[in-house]
Amino acid sequence: MQNPIWLRSFVAVAETGGFTRAAHQLDLTQAAVSQHVRHLEQALGPLLVRRPRRIELTPAGTALLAYCREIERADQRLRASLSDKATDEGEIGIITPGSVGLALYPILLDIQRAHPGLSMRHRFAPDPEILDAVLNKRYELGLVTLKPDDPRLAAMPFAEEALELVVPAGAQAGSWEDLRQLGFIDHPDGPAMATRLLSRRFPGNPGIRTLPSHGFTNQVALILDPVALGLGFTVIPRHARESFAQPDAIQVVDCGDPVVDTLWLIHRAEWPMSAPARWLVEQLLGLPRFRRGAR
Repeated sequence: MQNPIWLRSFVAVAETGGFTRAAHQLDLTQAAVSQHVRHLEQALGPLLVRRPRRIELTPAGTALLAYCREIERADQRLRASLSDKATDEGEIGIITPGSVGLALYPILLDIQRAHPGLSMRHRFAPDPEILDAVLNKRYELGLVTLKPDDPRLAAMPFAEEALELVVPAGAQAGSWEDLRQLGFIDHPDGPAMATRLLSRRFPGNPGIRTLPSHGFTNQVALILDPVALGLGFTVIPRHARESFAQPDAIQVVDCGDPVVDTLWLIHRAEWPMSAPARWLVEQLLGLPRFRRGAR
């Protein structure tokens, strides 16, 4: 890396258009500024074309000026990320389960569009992968469905998410036999979710495994596609159903008292969240959809 004092002198010359003006701006002698630029040119080749009335950058000089400005922006991002004050500039990495991720990702994009200084990095993953990614600093923020007991992780309630029994629009689902006729659209968490919810709607039922399987997908965004086509029913979290693009093709069956999971926002406990992450969490918790305790 080049001497930052030399780089500072070069930027001043490039921006002011002359050595005298650069020296005045930096409160240095013109000889000192000239020497700094000469050191850079000895290392990088000609940077300036010196004309009687103006200075012109060579291609190498243009590249060096872009490099200096990139360093300045990086320095600003570093200062912002280490600042105690939340800020809407910088990169934020967040990893979530698929269901809430379907609802959250469009919101993240809207926030980034309104705040161009932000860069959102989002990934869908199951709980074990989320815990590993946050613990190993690949992502700063995570959402999980079970509160972790690892002391290296801090966790706060983020939102509540109910499980829902979803059937094709107009379908009957008043009895276990109705579900048998529809068939189950399975997914990785399907049996566990269905068992928890259907035990309330149909007490004493013989179990989800006794129903015919009419399909399986491990993509949360696709689970409701076969349901909308009339191929079966499923049990999924509310956020996945709310994000479905064909709401008129499905219906939610009332199952009485809801089965509700708390979503936990996690980050490393040994150090504070970065300024951009703190800012984002403040924005998200201000939304009714993700306010803690909201249903």
